[in-house]
Amino acid sequence: MRRTQRGITLLGFIIVLAVIGFFAYVGMKLFPMYSEYYSVKSALKGLANESGVAASDPARIQDLFFRRLYISYSENVKPQNVKIRRVDNGWQMDVQYEVRRPLIGNLDVVGKFHATQMLRRGGDGV
Repeated sequence: MRRTQRGITLLGFIIVLAVIGFFAYVGMKLFPMYSEYYSVKSALKGLANESGVAASDPARIQDLFFRRLYISYSENVKPQNVKIRRVDNGWQMDVQYEVRRPLIGNLDVVGKFHATQMLRRGGDGV
């Protein structure tokens, strides 16, 4: 009687472990980038819900935005990445930035992020 092998071989297990490890490593590089992006979106929404922000001047709006980002330790968004322009009933705030993180050797992970928020009178931000 011949017995058949059941389960995974040691080599197969090591290969599966290496693939899982690689994807976990890439995830550890990507998570802070997306966490920062969600902090930017949260700061924009919080700013839109603040009363009287649409009546403020752009310098004040930008200052309030960066104060909110400072709380979440956001380091990739710079003042040159923020554009504020007048629209019908308030302001439109655009935040566009790029994050580059080294991955392996000379390979980098690049994330390009863009968020837009309307700041309308009355604080409804819709």
